[in-house]
Amino acid sequence: MPAFTNPLRRPHSRTLLAVGSAAAGALLLAACGDGTVSEGAAAGSDGAKSAPALHSHIHGLGIDPGDGKLYVATHEGIFTPDRAGSPQLVGDSKDDFMGFTVAGTKTFLASGHPAPDSDQPADHGLIKSTDAGRSWKSVSLKGEADFHSLDHAKGVTYGYDSTRGLLRVSKDGTSWQNRAQLQALDFAVNPADPSQVVATTADGVARSTDGGATFGPGERPGTEYLSWGSPSALFGIDFTGALSISSDGGATWDKTATVPGGQPQALTAVDERHILAATQDGIYESQDAGKTFTKRLNVASGDHH
Repeated sequence: MPAFTNPLRRPHSRTLLAVGSAAAGALLLAACGDGTVSEGAAAGSDGAKSAPALHSHIHGLGIDPGDGKLYVATHEGIFTPDRAGSPQLVGDSKDDFMGFTVAGTKTFLASGHPAPDSDQPADHGLIKSTDAGRSWKSVSLKGEADFHSLDHAKGVTYGYDSTRGLLRVSKDGTSWQNRAQLQALDFAVNPADPSQVVATTADGVARSTDGGATFGPGERPGTEYLSWGSPSALFGIDFTGALSISSDGGATWDKTATVPGGQPQALTAVDERHILAATQDGIYESQDAGKTFTKRLNVASGDHH
């Protein structure tokens, strides 16, 4: 049966997993209703509708809680929209930022790979910025780990190490504990209870109640990306852009809308109502749990290279 058909998120081959030793199944897609797209200006800008596009594949999204600015982790650096809605490179790094999460005001955690002309090891391990992405320092596992997904809750950092198909956990960013061996495209942690972890598998959403040490079988609906906005608001988006929400940690789901712009590239829930989603033609923001969307940034994503 086919694995996930979205190779764009990762430079290394990663077949979709089943938890434990179960065979990977077909991706189960969920169909949702259409959302409403606002053509008005994005907050703090003149609108992204006619602004230049970001020409890079997107791996992660985040909002700095200090100033509310949007940050976009891509194959060629971190970007933020200017007042006109045009993408601006943050700092001077053009590295490939894979896993990316906002851990606090001006504090970002990431992983990925150095730019093609670099002499650094192929995998960054865990890196950290304390100046909103303008500069980065290595924290741990340089040359040893490639976190394709990162999350941060209650001071604990969770990372999915794609080189080993392994969920890893750290309280200080330096010392790591190994949890479940699995193949996952994405995962999310309950922001109020880090013992609750969910992961996307070929069979659906797999759930853990022991901090990712073990997972149950994947369950419908099929989902590509997950993000836990609040304890009662876990969001998931499938291959078609269909957005769903779960109030019980992924046991049941309600279909809400379809994010505009085609196949999704990233999803971040800032809280139970504030959602960011990157699709093939743009980055969309909702302040009402997916009922309406505003386009924050134009995107023209080609093949991952």
